[in-house]
Amino acid sequence: MYALLASNSGQVHVCGHRGHCVDRPENTMAAFSRAVELGCTSLETDVVLNGDGDIIVLHDHTVDRTTDGRGYAEDMTTAEIRALDAGGRFDPANAGERIPLLGEVLDFACEHRIGLHCEIKDSPQNEDALIARLGELIATVPGASDWLVAISFDHQQLAKARTAIPGLRTEGITHARHVDPAGMATRAGLDSVSVEADRFRAEDGHAIHGAGIAVRCHLPPPAVLASYEQYGRDLRSIAGGWVAEGAVDVLSGDDVGYLRALVDEFTPS
Repeated sequence: MYALLASNSGQVHVCGHRGHCVDRPENTMAAFSRAVELGCTSLETDVVLNGDGDIIVLHDHTVDRTTDGRGYAEDMTTAEIRALDAGGRFDPANAGERIPLLGEVLDFACEHRIGLHCEIKDSPQNEDALIARLGELIATVPGASDWLVAISFDHQQLAKARTAIPGLRTEGITHARHVDPAGMATRAGLDSVSVEADRFRAEDGHAIHGAGIAVRCHLPPPAVLASYEQYGRDLRSIAGGWVAEGAVDVLSGDDVGYLRALVDEFTPS
């Protein structure tokens, strides 16, 4: 089972954001497989509902940015979506990659025994249908509830999902620094909080831990961190300090190899 708290898992998890997407097309099986090869212990992905009522793995509401197609995913059939090339636009070497179904990614996570932070991106009108379909998938894929965590910016949506899917673990995303971060997470009934590195402080992580709730911290890509370092802002070492002092449970980002090296370097021996 995917233990969110480092105090339970015995490690700070390395999470591939949309897989390892610095040299693989985001949210594809190629990106997820590469993330595993580089040592991830969890993945973050995004899901929307299509016109057939299937949950697909896609960050945007449209297929325009990441595929050779055009249109709203919720207006397209599964066959239409599966016919799209989700890799060639990123790099011709990845031509032929497809938009996965969530069921495929759930199978992959269970097979490799890694966590799956599954971000609900759907529009409000599809919310109930997506939650119902998610419940069906969890009930169908053996062990899925052990590895999946539903995440969203919409904490009310997560509360609705918990009611509909008994035992579902949830993670609330925030880009704000709250006055009472532990109280916010507790009132929302969350199992984990996801926060960007530039809005995170170690004391907030410890406060959230005090409520028995986990922390996932998301780092910018290495190129961005390097641009900060040339001006004397060493966010990598700051994040390493969070690992060393036990302020975070999961570090996520686009470059899994970079994160793996960071966590290994700063984890106390």
